[in-house]
Amino acid sequence: MWSELWIALALVLVIEGMLPAMAPDAYRRAMQSLCQMDSRAIRRIGMASMIAGAVLFYFLKN
Repeated sequence: MWSELWIALALVLVIEGMLPAMAPDAYRRAMQSLCQMDSRAIRRIGMASMIAGAVLFYFLKN
């Protein structure tokens, strides 16, 4: 189980690093627009992302 968790974390880091590595200007613009967003909107996006990930995880493991 722990090895799977480390693999998942490694994949998250690879995926999160792709945009800044391939398109740093687009990443900078995205972060600037994120700073302009309301905290409530950011929270909703984060919650939706977590729920989608949990549902995907559930279906992949079963």
